Amino acid sequence: MQTPEHGLAGVPPLGSRVVVRHRLAGPDPRTGATLTDVVGELVRADPRHLVVRTRRGEVPVALADVTALKEVPPAPSRRGAPHLALSVDDLQRVMVGAWPPTESEHLGGWLLRAADGFTGRANSVLTAGDPGLPLDAALDRVQAWYAARGLPSAVTVAGPVGLDVTQDPLGALLLARGHLPRVPTRTLTAAVATVVASTAAAVAAASASSPVECSATLDDDWFAAFSAYREAPRRAAERVLTGSPDQVLACVRDTSGAVVAIGRLGVATAWGGIGAMWVAPTARRRGLASAVLGTLAHEAAQRGVRSLHLQTDTDNAPALAVYRAHGFAPHHDYVTLRRS
Repeated sequence: MQTPEHGLAGVPPLGSRVVVRHRLAGPDPRTGATLTDVVGELVRADPRHLVVRTRRGEVPVALADVTALKEVPPAPSRRGAPHLALSVDDLQRVMVGAWPPTESEHLGGWLLRAADGFTGRANSVLTAGDPGLPLDAALDRVQAWYAARGLPSAVTVAGPVGLDVTQDPLGALLLARGHLPRVPTRTLTAAVATVVASTAAAVAAASASSPVECSATLDDDWFAAFSAYREAPRRAAERVLTGSPDQVLACVRDTSGAVVAIGRLGVATAWGGIGAMWVAPTARRRGLASAVLGTLAHEAAQRGVRSLHLQTDTDNAPALAVYRAHGFAPHHDYVTLRRS
């Protein structure tokens, strides 16, 4: 688990949307209540106080008076089911904690992320918001930041499903500066309850012969399966895979004990992020992906999580078909553009 920049155990990172329940100096004269809640963005935290920015301004709360502190999702930007109601930018921010970088730095509303080169998602700029600089100057800062870490400059551009980066001002500028786009990534979301119900039969079938095992820790067998299908330097990968506020690592073994399916749930900002889904070629078409997915959704439900997100390449038709069959709907696309 990553330590927030303020270093206070149990306190979410600055910028998180939180609800803080705390004691009042005296009973409310109208209701007699001795506790009240403050909801908003956590903007400061030290060993004595928290400061929450609300619609009415900044509210300081003495840490000694706090009785409960919980990170909550961003406020909905539109009507509809919770998993569909966030804006593209807000969901992009939500997803960071489920696959966290090992190092990050804000540039205005942008977030520069690095993890020693392990995965594009953890080593690219999240461009949700205004960088506070002209785009050319911001990209100069980005390139210098990654160069100092021996990494290529990589920037994500997010937009509606079917995003054309050539029609996006930032995307067009990145292309003009020599950045090359990879295959677009599709972000899908679903209600936890829908996924649990849809996968119930697959989970039950697996439990009779190949039960899904879950752990909060990364073991050698799980990591060996993960690194067999993608490049994963152990130190960097372990820090990402175990860096969420909470995570579940699931696997299925065959009769010899070999791991033949894996998946990961990362919980952050009151959402669950599904990732690292893989089934060995020799074990496919047996419903193991659905069983792992359903087990992770159940784990999310046990933690009070209502919504899930995941990402997969737009050209990965088999994965998209599985996820849509279990209630996931497209939310938005993003393209990562990289320059050496």
